[in-house]
Amino acid sequence: MTSFLSLPVVSPRSIPTAFSLKRPFIQTPPTLHFKNHRFAVSCSYAEAGVSGDSKLSTIDVVADVKSERIVVLGGNGFVGSAICKAAVSKGIEVISLNRSGRPTYSGSWVDQVTWIPGDVFYVNWDEVLLGATAVVSTLGGFGSEEQMIKINGEANVVAVNAAKEYGIPKFILISVHDYNLPSFLLSSGYFTGKRKAESEVLSKYPNSGIVLKPAFIYGKRRVDGFEIPLDLVGEPAEKFLKAIENFTKPLSSLPASDLLLAPPVSVDDVALAVINGVTDDDFFGVFTIDQIKEAAEKIRL
Repeated sequence: MTSFLSLPVVSPRSIPTAFSLKRPFIQTPPTLHFKNHRFAVSCSYAEAGVSGDSKLSTIDVVADVKSERIVVLGGNGFVGSAICKAAVSKGIEVISLNRSGRPTYSGSWVDQVTWIPGDVFYVNWDEVLLGATAVVSTLGGFGSEEQMIKINGEANVVAVNAAKEYGIPKFILISVHDYNLPSFLLSSGYFTGKRKAESEVLSKYPNSGIVLKPAFIYGKRRVDGFEIPLDLVGEPAEKFLKAIENFTKPLSSLPASDLLLAPPVSVDDVALAVINGVTDDDFFGVFTIDQIKEAAEKIRL
């Protein structure tokens, strides 16, 4: 976030060089102005001996102050950790809320994240959301119908409402591609929960809510201390499907065709798309696979 400092100008006649002053000048006390997380400092200078009704000249100095502070729900998971790492690399302050707290593996970026162990259903949001500029939710998972509705839907609904109540400007949800599935398959607890969460984000944050809908996400995933190289499958598949997309487009209308034809998405692309959402106020709404990759490229450049 960029903040603007409004500082006075000392006219060339007042200070002819950086090392000599022909005449003294007088500074009035600075005034601070705050508005929507931006601030300005206004000061006035006048030459000694100059009449009080003389106009004072001013200068605007723009300073880039990194003041984004995001809360990542599920920050030590596969997608969540990639988001935390990308945010840290961009100078964004990161807080992660997840059940197990700090991950067991090491990394320079890990030390720069504030890890809070907790459950969205019972957490003290005062400790988590204070000063945040965006909440990013990676909450989701599989299980029984009841469990999937709870973790994919209800948990995210609780988080969205907490963020809204605390006045957090943005909410970003990592959801899932529909895969062009027939409606009876989309009625499962997994997709029902996801759709419920999406609806809550777009309802409570119509002009700043973000829903990313990637397909299969690949990268190096850590499970119980082991690293699973999903990129060995996902990356070639993404390149192959990209190369033949002109031939497969006519098939996209077939039910469930995207189970085979939807290109995988790199976990790094998902993370960078989130960063784009955090830093770009014009980035909101629902984003498809291709749009996620486009958003990531903006940050990568």
